[in-house]
Amino acid sequence: MINENIKKYRKQKGMSQEEMALRLNVVRQTVSKWETGLSVPDADILMRIAELLEVSVGQLLDIEKSSDEKEQSSLAEELERLNQQLAEKNRKEKLALRANSKRGIILLLSFAAMLAALAVKNEIISIVLVGACLLASVIILYRNLALLTSVTTDDMKIGVLRLTTVFNICMLIACIIISVLIASGVIAFTENQEKMLAMLIIICVMIFAGIISPRLPYSRHTGLRLPWTVRDEETWNLAHKIIGYISLPVAVLYLTGALTIPNFEIVTASAVLIWLGIPSVISYIFLRKKVKRYNTDL
Repeated sequence: MINENIKKYRKQKGMSQEEMALRLNVVRQTVSKWETGLSVPDADILMRIAELLEVSVGQLLDIEKSSDEKEQSSLAEELERLNQQLAEKNRKEKLALRANSKRGIILLLSFAAMLAALAVKNEIISIVLVGACLLASVIILYRNLALLTSVTTDDMKIGVLRLTTVFNICMLIACIIISVLIASGVIAFTENQEKMLAMLIIICVMIFAGIISPRLPYSRHTGLRLPWTVRDEETWNLAHKIIGYISLPVAVLYLTGALTIPNFEIVTASAVLIWLGIPSVISYIFLRKKVKRYNTDL
C-alpha cells in the first residue's frame, strides 16, 4: 500500500519524517498521517514524494509489484486519475497566472493614464497619452476575454463580450480624435454644440447598453459591476434585464430634457442617475430578499 511504501522508501533514503516534511514544505504530522494510512497525498504531492525518494509514482502505488491483473489495472487507473488531476491543476494555475498578469498590465496602463492626465501640461500630448493607455488596456481586455472571464471561446456569449468591447474601443477612439482636434484648434465647437455632442455620446451608450445588456454574460469585467451584482448570477441577470427595459425610455426622456431644460448638467446627471440607479436599487433589494429567504430555509 502507498502508506507502507512511503515509509519504506523514506527509510531506505535514511530520511527522518521531520526532514521529509521540511523538504516537501509540510508539517511532520502530515508525513505521519501518510505513513499510518490516515490520509493520502494528493497528485502533486505524490509526484514530489516520488521525486524526493527517487522512485517512480508506480512504485509508490505498488503498480510494478502487483501480480494480480485486476488490481494492477485498478492501480493504473488510479495513477491515470492522479496524473489527470495534477495536469488539470497545473493548467488552471498557469491560466490563473496569465490572467493575473493581464489584469496587472491593465491596471498599470490605467494608472499610467491617470498619471499622464495629472503630470503632462501640454493638453494635446496629455490627451494622446491618456487615450493611448486606455485604448491599449481595452485592446488587451478584448484579446484575453476568454482568459479573464469564465466564458469559453466556443461559447456564443463570448461574442456579446467582444461586441461590447469593440463598441468601447470605437467610442474611445472617437473621443480621443475629437478631443485632439478640439485641443489643436482644427475644429471649434460652441458651448451648445459641445453639450449636444456629449448628449449624443451618452444617448448612444444608453441605446447600445439597452440592446446588449440582457444578453451580457455574468462577468466581473464588463457590465454593471456592483458588489451585489457580481456576487450572484441571478442578481446580475436581473439588473441587466432592467437596463435593457429602461435604456430607450430614459434616452428619450434625456433627449427631451436636454433640449427643453436650460441646465444641461443637472439634466445629464439626473438621466444617468435614473438609468443606473433603478437597476442598482432593484437588484440590491432582490439579493437581500434572496439571502433572507435562504437564511429562513436554513
